[in-house]
Amino acid sequence: MRILTGLQASGKLHVGNYFGAMKPAVELQQQGEGFYFIADYHAMTSRHDAVALKENIREVAIDFLACGLDPEKSVFFRQSAVPEVNELAWILSTVCPMPLLAKCHSYKDKVSQGISPNHALYAYPVLMAADILLYDSQKVPVGKDQKQHLEVTRSLATKLNEAYGEGTAVMPEAIIKEETELIIGLDGRKMSKSYDNTLPIFGEEKQLRKLVMKIVTDSTPVEDPKPTENSTIIALYQLFASEADLASMISDHQRGGCGYGDFKKRLADAYWDYFSEMRKRREEIIKDPGYVDQVLTNGANRAREEAAKVLGRIRRAVGLA
Repeated sequence: MRILTGLQASGKLHVGNYFGAMKPAVELQQQGEGFYFIADYHAMTSRHDAVALKENIREVAIDFLACGLDPEKSVFFRQSAVPEVNELAWILSTVCPMPLLAKCHSYKDKVSQGISPNHALYAYPVLMAADILLYDSQKVPVGKDQKQHLEVTRSLATKLNEAYGEGTAVMPEAIIKEETELIIGLDGRKMSKSYDNTLPIFGEEKQLRKLVMKIVTDSTPVEDPKPTENSTIIALYQLFASEADLASMISDHQRGGCGYGDFKKRLADAYWDYFSEMRKRREEIIKDPGYVDQVLTNGANRAREEAAKVLGRIRRAVGLA
C-alpha cells in the first residue's frame, strides 16, 4: 500500500496538522510505503517571503521527524526537490474543467480571509493532484478541509484514464479519521493559520499556556453548570486526555463549582504532557543539523526515482514519449 501526505511550509505546525495528517501518517508507516513531503510550492500561494519560507521548510522537517516520522520506513522529501510534479500538474491541467476548480471552497475561503487571489492559489488542487498521482498513491491521510481537493484528484485521475486509457493514473482514496476530521481552533472555528487560531505543537511553555488561557468562553458563574455542547475546551481536551480524565472534565462542567480558568489549566497541562517525548526528540534533532539535510536529500532521490517511473508511463500514454 502506497501512502502519501504533505504539510505546507507556511508557518508553525499546529495541533490540527498533527491529528489531521501527521499522526495518521506516522501510524500508517507500519502498514505500507509512506511518501511524505514538505509542500513548499503550495506555501508560495499565500506568502512571498523567501527567508521565512526557507526557515519554515526546515522547521516542518524537524517537527515531522520529532513527531515520529521514520526516514528508514518512509520517503521524506521537499516537494520542490521533485520537479516532475510540475510537468504532471500541466498534463492534468489539460483535462481539468474550469468549473471543477471554481467550486473549490478553499480558494474562496482564503480570498475571504484577505489572501490575494492568484493563479497558483486557484490551481492549488491541480498541483495537489499531481503530488498524489505522481507516486501512484493509494491512501491519502487528510483532514476534513482537504476532502474536496481529494475529490478533485479523483476526478482528474478519472479524466486522464478516460482520455488516455485505463491505468494511466492510479485512483487514490482519502483516509479521514472521524474523531479528528475537524480540529477546533482557539476561537471555536476550524483550526487554521488563516484564522490565526492555532495551537502550535512545539514552542515555549509559558507562551503556549497563555494561548490556551485565551480561549473564549461564556460568562457562566463558577458555581453554575457549564454547557458541554460546542465547548472549545472539551473539543481540544479530548485530543490529549485519557477517557477517565475526559469524563471527569465533562462531569465537572455539568455539576458546576469549577470555573473556566480551572478547565483551561487542565487542558494546558494535558496538552503540554502529550507532546513531552516529541519535544525531547526535537531537541536531539536540532543538535545534529546535518541529519535533517541528509534525510531530505535521501528522500528526494528516492522520490525522484518513483516519480520518473510514473511520469514516464503517463508521458507515453499522452504521446509525449
